[in-house]
Amino acid sequence: MKHRLITLGRIIKSGAQNFMRNATLAIAAIAVMVITLTIVLFSLITNAAFGHTIQQITDKIDVSVFLKDDVKPEQRDKLLADLRKTENVKSVDYQSKEDVLKQQQKPSDENLDLQLALAQIDNPFPATIHVRPVDPNKLQSIQAFLDKPEIQALQSSKTSYSGDKKTALDNITKSTRFLRQAGLVGVIVFAMVSMLIIFNTIRMAIFNRRDELQIMRLLGASTSYIRGPFVVETIIYGIVSAIISVTLINSLFVVAGSALAASNFGLLDIGFASSYFRDRFWLILASQLGIGILIGAVSSTVATRRYLKFKSSK
Repeated sequence: MKHRLITLGRIIKSGAQNFMRNATLAIAAIAVMVITLTIVLFSLITNAAFGHTIQQITDKIDVSVFLKDDVKPEQRDKLLADLRKTENVKSVDYQSKEDVLKQQQKPSDENLDLQLALAQIDNPFPATIHVRPVDPNKLQSIQAFLDKPEIQALQSSKTSYSGDKKTALDNITKSTRFLRQAGLVGVIVFAMVSMLIIFNTIRMAIFNRRDELQIMRLLGASTSYIRGPFVVETIIYGIVSAIISVTLINSLFVVAGSALAASNFGLLDIGFASSYFRDRFWLILASQLGIGILIGAVSSTVATRRYLKFKSSK
């Protein structure tokens, strides 16, 4: 056990020395890893902010069903019961004609002309059923039920999930899906690029030390002892890159926090993104370190295995 700890200590020390020795070669690898980890972190934060904004929007999304004035109470009650049993329905609320009128009168309290106009005519508003979905992306299942001929016969007009509102909701869904997919593709591409650069950096370092490594092999050094320092070196790349990445994002929120907190860019709630980052700072840092270490370790392991296989075949 003591021997293994001594060997591990030597591997770590040698890896740290390699990192200092190959600092110039490591700059490119660290730079790309910083970009990769920053994209990962930015994607995480923006996805959380998108999710928060979309949740606020979707909490207000419902399908409004406008009933004819001659709909009988038993027909209405049956429709309400059937809607509650429909797939993807979260809640069903009923508003009578009188309730709808009162709701419409509230914004007009200070508009005397509008109040007078409403007082001189019969209640023009239909009784309305508000159907809230579990998943706003699957409103079609609710609409399919409402499109049945026997259900349409009870409606005075089309449901609210039509026309411009339907187009707007569908566009929100498509946009968020595209942004999330684009972020994922960006993370994968830069992760592959960073792994390739680290791979080539380690290959170059191995080539520069080929004579030293050959002597170590002849002296009986184990394969793991030879590989270890290179793995440690790339793990240091990952640690340094993760710290730089988190520091960059943290600096962005600290320096521009007050200005950004009051701003929203489309669906991105900057204030929420900033608080999300602060509240989960240590968890985010640990995740970034884990991803950076994983990328570095995998890249160096592949590189050293290929080199050692090549050397053993000579």
